[in-house]
Amino acid sequence: MKEIWYRCPDGTFKKIKTNENEHLMRKFLASILKKITSKLENVEPQVAILVENEKIVLEEHNEVEQSPPQSKKVSKNKITKKKTAIVYPVDPVDSLRDVIDLMEFPFLALSKDRIKPISYESADKTQKVVISGHRGHFIASIYDWDIILVISGQIQKILNNGSDIPPRKMTIPRHELLKALHKYDGKKQQKDLEKSLDRLKLTGISTTVNNKDFRHRAGFGFIDSWGYMERKDDREMRMIHITLSEWLYELCCAKGSLLKSNVLYFDITSGLKKFLYRTARKHAGKNENGWTFTVETLYEKSGSEGSLRLFKSKIKKVVFENDIPDYFMEWIKKDGKSSVFFKRSTHHEIDRLADKIKTKEEKMLLFNVLIENEE
Repeated sequence: MKEIWYRCPDGTFKKIKTNENEHLMRKFLASILKKITSKLENVEPQVAILVENEKIVLEEHNEVEQSPPQSKKVSKNKITKKKTAIVYPVDPVDSLRDVIDLMEFPFLALSKDRIKPISYESADKTQKVVISGHRGHFIASIYDWDIILVISGQIQKILNNGSDIPPRKMTIPRHELLKALHKYDGKKQQKDLEKSLDRLKLTGISTTVNNKDFRHRAGFGFIDSWGYMERKDDREMRMIHITLSEWLYELCCAKGSLLKSNVLYFDITSGLKKFLYRTARKHAGKNENGWTFTVETLYEKSGSEGSLRLFKSKIKKVVFENDIPDYFMEWIKKDGKSSVFFKRSTHHEIDRLADKIKTKEEKMLLFNVLIENEE
């Protein structure tokens, strides 16, 4: 028999015969495989490695747990799986969708500093809305709602593609979100954005809208949580993630529940004008005959905390200014009552913006926006 030299694992050499070679070779290969397996069990999956290399830092803001965590026995050798967030870029020209059911009732304060709760009940007592703020915080306003319009626009885009189920937790680059909201990416705008997200989270809702069986208990908010995802090597590139409440998420995902609105809505600085645009968009829509509301009905729908007399004075002034996007407004007397007539008018929109247009590029942008909203 042939004799060969074999190097043992401890570094020493041993002379063996060929009939022993096969047996020892099996032992040698088994030990190597064991070491490889042991190392693989201590390595994270590739997805987790990518996340670690990007040095992503999470800053959660009081996320509401849907159910208490359950203790589970975890094997030491079990591979821990990590999920990476999908980032959804925002189209600043086609990024706005409103929730039809919430355009009908007073879910939002018209001012930025309202503390007094909003209480509404329809004439037939079938629809109820009670909105309250967290102690020491203002109620979510119609200005804060702009953020939800962008999120719901992202949901609509995913639904239109039909390739995926929209996530309840949406991750968006912060600078793109601010751009879509027609805001600068400055420190003040960033702070204002964070305050708006806090109000959307801390505002309590009790309603029968999308909740007739009360499966959603009173006290839920518009969003459950929000936070930042930041690349450590690029702190300017901040991702912001926003988790909608189950109640609002269901409304956004329901078929035909979202209504496209003009992106120029974000340029409206008056809470009352924002309210009138949303009212006109829902009810007048593209109806050639327009739509009419009495001042009393608009007062109830607005949830205004001022008196009817004060509301009438303010709304009359706004109607005579007649400068909300897409819709012509007229103050009329109908059946002896003061009313507001709304009608969609592209000619009115062109006239309204004529003084603001200075360059050829701006004219083309306006033209494209108007055509897009006519489709």
